[in-house]
Amino acid sequence: MFGFLKKKKNESVESNNEIYAIATGNLIPIDKVSDPVFSQKMMGDGYAVIPESGEIFSPVKGKVLSVFQTKHAVGLRMANGLEVLLHMGIDTVELKGSPFDVKVSEGNTVDSTTLIAKVNLEEIKAAGKSADMVVVLTNMDAVKSFELEKNGAVTAGEAVGTATAE
Repeated sequence: MFGFLKKKKNESVESNNEIYAIATGNLIPIDKVSDPVFSQKMMGDGYAVIPESGEIFSPVKGKVLSVFQTKHAVGLRMANGLEVLLHMGIDTVELKGSPFDVKVSEGNTVDSTTLIAKVNLEEIKAAGKSADMVVVLTNMDAVKSFELEKNGAVTAGEAVGTATAE
């Protein structure tokens, strides 16, 4: 009798499987990231964007789970339950938050138009660090499929792939 409610719920989850470009720049598959922790998919599958500017947007529609104390990373959860780590730069934890102006807090609802942080890319590069902005699906045991559909030049907020939950 109430099957129509279940259908709407499933449609809602299905429509929230998109992954978005977090910045305007050059998108690369995660296996091309210079840090082996990411490139060998030790933390999960994903992608990175080498940004043209320091405006970094949410890679998914969902909620902010955590903002790391050093501001270099933000944890997010999609409505379908998949967890995403947005890691800003390589080895940037050592910079103790200096180049990052995080604009979100735990519990905030986000989508592809939500500015997560403004990042001083020049400060990252001056410290000898890579400014690759990495997006990782961290609970791979819950991932049914992950497909990266774009590569190369992307615009912030552009759909670049999908991640579906089991």
